[in-house]
Amino acid sequence: MTAIRLLLVDDDPLVRAGLTFMMGGADDIEIVGEGADGDEVEALVDRTRPDVVLMDIRMPTVDGLAATERLRGRKDAPQVVVLTTFHADEQVLRALRAGAAGFVLKDTRPAEIVEAVRRVAAGDPVLSPAVTRQLMEHAAGPGPDTRRTHARTRIAVLNDREREVAVAVGRGASNAEVAAGLFMSVATVKTHVSRILAKLDLNNRVQIALLTYDAGLLEEPEEDGHP
Repeated sequence: MTAIRLLLVDDDPLVRAGLTFMMGGADDIEIVGEGADGDEVEALVDRTRPDVVLMDIRMPTVDGLAATERLRGRKDAPQVVVLTTFHADEQVLRALRAGAAGFVLKDTRPAEIVEAVRRVAAGDPVLSPAVTRQLMEHAAGPGPDTRRTHARTRIAVLNDREREVAVAVGRGASNAEVAAGLFMSVATVKTHVSRILAKLDLNNRVQIALLTYDAGLLEEPEEDGHP
């Protein structure tokens, strides 16, 4: 098995040391580099070719949000998981919109942080459905009507089946749960998710969830037999 290549970016050397220690016990994760500020990230990625970047949001020169936006705009960009202290932080939400695959709290149990890295490397978001809903509720902010109109215009490019899959993803369903609820194979679900991402120019499932929320689709009642 090829080890997951992990890059750590945090301005606190004690946090980096702690992350290095906890990741050291995982045979399937290899720390390939460390950075202390967002302005180092692109050069570190070029040099170390990580699969996942575990990145702090609050850093002195270039914060994790700006660094995430820069990374996710690149071809073949690594997945990004942001580190934060507060789960309802507006900056976290903005990082997710920028393309981060999720986030972990700095006081999360070590085993859960390790598992988060594994999940993101496998293409799954780190957010639980409950936390996703809380973040999306926090997203309402100013201009919700404008955001809803824009989101519904974007969603309109999906066909009916893709829309159903997008809503199921927005409600936090896994591929297996979507498949069971919509009576299709997991492989077909993955194909639909890939098409949704391409049509909507999104990076990951978290952004699908945020867009379906913005469009008001998660407020609609669930149909019988659907997730």
